[in-house]
Amino acid sequence: MKTIAKLGLTTLVIIALLFSCKKADYASSEETTDYKTSADSTAVSSSAAVEKKDSKQKFIRTADIKFKVKNVVKSTYAIENATQKFGGFVTYTNLQSNIHDQIKTKISQDSTLETTKYTVENNITIRVPNTQLDTVIKTIAKQIDFLDFRVIKADDVSLKLLSNQLSQKRSTNTEKRVEKAIDEKGKKINDIMEAENTLANRKEANDNRTIDNLSLQDQINFSTVTLQLYQNETIRQEIMPSEKNSDAYKPNLGIQVLDSLKNGWYILESIFVFIINLWPFILIGFGTFFLYKKYIKK
Repeated sequence: MKTIAKLGLTTLVIIALLFSCKKADYASSEETTDYKTSADSTAVSSSAAVEKKDSKQKFIRTADIKFKVKNVVKSTYAIENATQKFGGFVTYTNLQSNIHDQIKTKISQDSTLETTKYTVENNITIRVPNTQLDTVIKTIAKQIDFLDFRVIKADDVSLKLLSNQLSQKRSTNTEKRVEKAIDEKGKKINDIMEAENTLANRKEANDNRTIDNLSLQDQINFSTVTLQLYQNETIRQEIMPSEKNSDAYKPNLGIQVLDSLKNGWYILESIFVFIINLWPFILIGFGTFFLYKKYIKK
């Protein structure tokens, strides 16, 4: 009895140890998965996307991110909704399925199993307010299953804006002096035309700098985010009706015999009509033969 009790106790201890090890492994695996998901999500954010308050610097911020998702279509809707929620807008989206292989297997006389292997991907370009860029990126990160790469840039264009503004100011002063010279001292037509052309060139250059500044300011106010979404290869199977062979539509022997009799009758009718059309020649032939028999032969 003591031996049996010892064996039972030893068995219970071993089972408890195995259960504890299995639970520890499961917890470790779950922790690793959670860490991977968290790492993929947090890695998308960057200090380049954070704007400092009361800063005199002007940044054009852009982000380029490629990642795998569980479902491209659902993630696309989520990203579009988040973009609209934070005051942005979608400028480009290209959702498509790429077929890698297509196999047709005949499973019955009139049915075929069509197996299609394909991947779904989408390239999206969105523009969001500069102050909301980091928030939008963190929201997008919730859709990430695996991060391929992310590139976030912050280009300082403060000096470029200042240069354009100073150039505009100089150009405006020059335009005023040229206009005044034309009004007060312009006598000869050639001199007036040359001054007018100079003034037009100055105004054009000034307008170009104004447009350049507006473009820069637009890029400062709204950051551009380029996203590349994809998912694992999907297999789709569908039973399709088989294409029948032309022999399947061939009529039976009785119908073929009946059709042959009809065709023969049509041919006979055609020959008869053809002969009737030759009645003048037949009439001349009989007349010639009659004259030959009655007169020439005698």
